[in-house]
Amino acid sequence: MNLDGKIVVISGAAGALGVVICDRLAALGAKVVALDIETADAAEARFADCTSKPAYYTCDVSNEAETADALARLAKEVGMPDVVCCHAGVVHVEKVQDYSLEQFDALMNVNVRGSFVLAKAATNLWLAAGYTGAQLIFTSSWVHDVPWPEITPYTASKAAMNALTRGFARELAANGIRANAIAPGIVGAGMALKTWNENADYRSRAEKAIPLGFLQPPESVADAIAFLCSDMSSYMTGSVLVVDGGCSLYPNI
Repeated sequence: MNLDGKIVVISGAAGALGVVICDRLAALGAKVVALDIETADAAEARFADCTSKPAYYTCDVSNEAETADALARLAKEVGMPDVVCCHAGVVHVEKVQDYSLEQFDALMNVNVRGSFVLAKAATNLWLAAGYTGAQLIFTSSWVHDVPWPEITPYTASKAAMNALTRGFARELAANGIRANAIAPGIVGAGMALKTWNENADYRSRAEKAIPLGFLQPPESVADAIAFLCSDMSSYMTGSVLVVDGGCSLYPNI
C-alpha cells in the first residue's frame, strides 16, 4: 500500500485517533495536512511522538469562511489535496431524557455541520481547479444504525454522515470526485477509551458487544483509512467500510 505523492488532509487531526491516522498515512508516503481547532503550539505537542510531523493549520471546520480559507492556503503552500478526510467529531454520554439542546446542537455542529462544511469547501476547491481523481472520506461509526444507549444524538450524527457520504458520491461522480466512509467500532483511543475507563456500565455493555473480545486498536482504523486513500479503493464510491471487530453484529446489547 503506497501513498507516495498523495496529499491527504484530515480534520480533527490532533485528537488521539487523528494523530495515529496522520502518523500511519505519513509512514506510507503520504504528505499529510492536519486541521484542528488547537493552537499550533498545542498541536505540536500532540504530534511530538510522530515519526513525520504533518503540516498543520488551525481551523474550525464548522466555520465556512475559515475552512475555505484554510483549504485555499494549504493548496497553495502544500499542494492540491488528493484526499480530504472529514474526521473531526465529538461525543457526549447522556440519557436521551437528560440530553440538553445545547449539548445536542454542539455535537451536531461539529459532527454534521463540520463534515458538510469541509466536504463542500474541498469539493468547490476541486471543481474550480478542474481537479479529478479526488476523494472525500467521512468518519462514521458502527453505531450509525445501532441504538446504543446514552449516545443517541451521536448515533444520529453518524447516520447523517453516511447520508452525506452517499449524497456527495452520487452528485460528484461525474466530476471524478469520490466519497466513501469508514465505520470503526469501539476504539481504544480518545473519547471511547476515556468512557471505557470511567463508566463501568458502559464498559460492561461494550465488553459484551465486541465479538473479537478486545478494544479496537487505533492502528486498525488508520490502516482502513490508508486503504481508502490508496489506489486499491479506486472503484469505490458511496461505500461505508465497516471495520468494527463485529460490533454491529450485536444491535440489541
